[in-house]
Amino acid sequence: MKKICILLAFLVIALSCKKDNKPDSIETVKEKEQTLITSFDHTKIKKHLYTLASDEMEGRATGTPGIEKAAQYIENEFGKIGLNFYNNLTSYRQNFEYDKVKMFNIIGVLEGRSKKNEYVIISAHYDHLKMKKEGKDRIYNGANDDASGVTGVIALAEFFKTRNNNERSIIFICFTAEEIGLIGSKYFVKDIDASNFVAGINLEMIGKEAKFGPRTAWLTGFEKSNFGQLIQQNLEGSGYKLYPDPYKNYSLFFRSDNALFARLGIPAHTFSTTSIDLDPDYHKVTDEPETCNINALTEAIKAVAIGISSIVNGKDTPTRIK
Repeated sequence: MKKICILLAFLVIALSCKKDNKPDSIETVKEKEQTLITSFDHTKIKKHLYTLASDEMEGRATGTPGIEKAAQYIENEFGKIGLNFYNNLTSYRQNFEYDKVKMFNIIGVLEGRSKKNEYVIISAHYDHLKMKKEGKDRIYNGANDDASGVTGVIALAEFFKTRNNNERSIIFICFTAEEIGLIGSKYFVKDIDASNFVAGINLEMIGKEAKFGPRTAWLTGFEKSNFGQLIQQNLEGSGYKLYPDPYKNYSLFFRSDNALFARLGIPAHTFSTTSIDLDPDYHKVTDEPETCNINALTEAIKAVAIGISSIVNGKDTPTRIK
């Protein structure tokens, strides 16, 4: 009788383990993803935005004390998150010189598990404009352009690090000197092996609601690869919608840091929410943190996390840009 009881106990344990090891359904996986996405800290996102766009940063123009302060802030956040350094760098800075001006991209890496030599880029530019020589308000704070994007990069780095199940490596880059000619991204791509780069999503001006309404965004160069379609598929059921770039006359696909990757065939696109044709604060001193919508910013960051999940996980690979 004792032997029978022992056998029954083992049988119960075995059946229990078998049940626990049963693969989750697609619906269950999506539910778990949605639960993880709610972990974005609204307060922390506001802190990043308000710090990077504060008067103390003096507009974050390239080569100024203000951009040095911004760089240090981003480096500190990457350090707290626990990102690795890029390639052979000994810090998060990729230093270089252009026209006798010392510049630096800020780069952190989260190594992938099974496909660590395949890279997904999440980027934004952290520079903005020089202060005005005179006037009551001389500082171009650059809250939406592009402290909002940098906030997204930091928040996504923390999210994916906490999640810690990315199969592909993720490179988080805050580029310098975008405003004066995409100089930081030009320097970064000059020595890379493009075949190792699977995709790039560049966050540009994501601090306001899009023309399509709440919980919507648009993607530049939508027709140039199927990256946007993959994001749309992953966003199904989330309540967030992604649209093709509605501002074709502005040639925005070629005007931000994604362009340097796209020229190498990498499916790299810019994700944005701002009505660029109607925004009263674009490249104005009025681009202050208070003009941004923290809820819209948070929702945009969540949408990116969901939208690129299947690419980061190694399930999907976007088509190359010809």
